[in-house]
Amino acid sequence: MLPELIDSNFLILIFSLILILSIFGTKFTSKLNTPSLLFFIALGILLGNDGLNIFDFYDAKIAQLIGMMALVVILFDGGIKTNWTTIKPVAIPSISLATLGVAITSLVLGMVAKVIFGLSWPEAILMGALVGSTDAAAVFAMLQGKNIHDRLEATLEAESGANDPMAVFLTVTLISFVQLEHHGIFELIGSFVWTMGGGLFIGLLIGWFGSKALHLVTLNSSGLYPLHALAFAFLSYSGASLVNASGLLAVYATAIFIGNTGLKQRNAILHFNEGFSWIAQIVLFITLGIFVVPSDLFQWEIIWRALLLSFTLMFVARPIAVLLSVIGMKFNMQEKLLLSWAGLRGAVPIVLALFPIIAGLSNSQLYFNVIFFVVLTSTLLQGTTMTWFAEKLELVKPGSNTQINHMELLSVGKNNLEIVEVYIEESSNVTGKKIKNLGMPVKANITLILRDGETVSPHGNIILQEKDLLYILVPEKDVEVIKGILKE
Repeated sequence: MLPELIDSNFLILIFSLILILSIFGTKFTSKLNTPSLLFFIALGILLGNDGLNIFDFYDAKIAQLIGMMALVVILFDGGIKTNWTTIKPVAIPSISLATLGVAITSLVLGMVAKVIFGLSWPEAILMGALVGSTDAAAVFAMLQGKNIHDRLEATLEAESGANDPMAVFLTVTLISFVQLEHHGIFELIGSFVWTMGGGLFIGLLIGWFGSKALHLVTLNSSGLYPLHALAFAFLSYSGASLVNASGLLAVYATAIFIGNTGLKQRNAILHFNEGFSWIAQIVLFITLGIFVVPSDLFQWEIIWRALLLSFTLMFVARPIAVLLSVIGMKFNMQEKLLLSWAGLRGAVPIVLALFPIIAGLSNSQLYFNVIFFVVLTSTLLQGTTMTWFAEKLELVKPGSNTQINHMELLSVGKNNLEIVEVYIEESSNVTGKKIKNLGMPVKANITLILRDGETVSPHGNIILQEKDLLYILVPEKDVEVIKGILKE
């Protein structure tokens, strides 16, 4: 009994040290303007077989399970923060990039893979499909705080959230072709329509049900609301996947629906999701890093071919896919260049590269090693230069307009009150107005104004100025009214 207890305590100690080191690592990588996933992957490799050998792990099914659960958390976090009014105008280009763009990228990469690896056509296009989609975790993290123009940022976020199902569909379909399973054209079309349409329908249905449940049910602890919301994400994924629809698309649709319907305890849910999403990314990338065998990966025969495929992706396949996918959609050349360069690869391609291993394909280890190397180079080159490139293209906007955040003050029984925090910009429609002329709800009270580092006692004749920070105590039912009055 004692040895088992010692082993358990040792694993807990290792886990705590890994978590602390990972959190410090995010600070270090942000200073270097480097995506944190590189640090997590390197840490995983260090802990694995060819490193310190702390973890001896090579179970593709468990790695895939960890990967998919982490992706559910990451997609839900990104989707629930997404404002529908922001992405609605870019829905068409985003869907085009997420479907046609992935298909074109996969085909171009497949043609190159056919030449440099000598694979059959199904095997070569499968390699292209594995790395054909951008990664939600990498894109969401990359765009955070970068002030890229709203239309471009919304397009990239929506594309990264919606293109994973296309990559999964192509991967599963091409694996069946490699295994000499025959499919008719109508069968493939029907499967594609159900995968996408079924996933979207189930996601919206569970999103509607989840939003009603979150709004109508009053829980005794605010800490239960984030768990309640996240449960609908996993319900959406599993429900869609069990009927062979896209679970990832269902999660993203559920998250967007819930996030745009007057979410109760929004601040608690968003903060919990953000922290849990970081844990998911840390666990995911460290797990994938442990799964890597560096002695197999870093061989010259793998390196030069993977570099050629990676450069083809960044400088040929992705630009061609963007140019063809957004024809006639009013993007100028600078915007198309940024859309091309911001197509980061990350966890999704690596998780998809586990599919051939689980299927037992003859070149499965080659797929994994090449895709892993492509993700590393894409993240290192594109992730570290994206902000600089956007600035050179003059596609970085100034500070955003009126910012509205709120936190729950009380959440017991029927006494749901919230403090709404509002930052006033010059272009806000309330700048220069008196408080008494704003038309605030009767039970809404501005409790504090911060102006130039000083507190200002609010009263009806105070004129709101640029850069004022307002704290408003308001019943939960009036939060949306406050937003309507004070938003841009």
